[in-house]
Amino acid sequence: MNVSSYKKTFSFWSLLKISRPVNLAILGFAQLMTALFLVETTRQGLPVYQDIHLYLIIFSTMVIAAAGYMINDYYDVKIDYVNKPDEVIIGKGMKRRVAIFFHSVLNLIGIGVGLLVSPRVAVINFIAAFLLWLYSNSLKRQPFIGNFTVALLTGASIWLIGYYYQKAELLVLTYAIFAFFLNLIREIIKDIEDRNGDRRHGCRTLPIVLGFRNTKRIIFMIAFIFVISILYVTFKINNVLLFYYFGILSILFFVFMFKIYMADRKAHFTQLSILSKLLMMAGIISMGFL
Repeated sequence: MNVSSYKKTFSFWSLLKISRPVNLAILGFAQLMTALFLVETTRQGLPVYQDIHLYLIIFSTMVIAAAGYMINDYYDVKIDYVNKPDEVIIGKGMKRRVAIFFHSVLNLIGIGVGLLVSPRVAVINFIAAFLLWLYSNSLKRQPFIGNFTVALLTGASIWLIGYYYQKAELLVLTYAIFAFFLNLIREIIKDIEDRNGDRRHGCRTLPIVLGFRNTKRIIFMIAFIFVISILYVTFKINNVLLFYYFGILSILFFVFMFKIYMADRKAHFTQLSILSKLLMMAGIISMGFL
């Protein structure tokens, strides 16, 4: 192996890029905000930011997610050469066996750190790691089930904070539902964006099975269920500030849905994927005003 090949195989930049640092930062930020502003204190009454277990949970979640991104790129390398050839890491900036090695190590670290917090967290981390592998291996190539799995894990990452501390469960659940539905829509948008490569390599995602227009109808059905679910939980909590915040977010959400209705090009759906992240950030930040 020559020197340049060695550097490519173990490039720190490749390792960082394949881990999706922006997505990991959003995930960790969401869990931190959930703890600081929704949970606030431990079961012993101490400020939650003083509890080392909080930071261990966040770290383990981010590590498991990073491993999930690696295994996803490992299985999707041929599809990515069609959909986004300039962003391919596996086989160019990192060898396949190196990606598998880091995937395994990160999963072990994530589960091990979870065990330091509690056996319950370790089990949840193990299930999350297994589902992320299963998603990359097969589920993402099936209609809807892959989208649902990733969205469920995203919502569960927020729910985990309330579950561990057993405080503010209903309020945390509201934001977990918000994260679940928004990510479900985003995952389907990504399938529309990537349908050319997916079709060439035998995937059966919603846009391929149902077609472009019918997939849009599915998105609008999900959006309707999303709004009803958020309204139901918000009325049940009966927090005036929550009404205002979700009222403002609903305006942004309807703009988002209108853009989905108008979108018909790959570039449009790429922009929508970015906009969905901004909506998620707006929702997370709203925790700080409750």
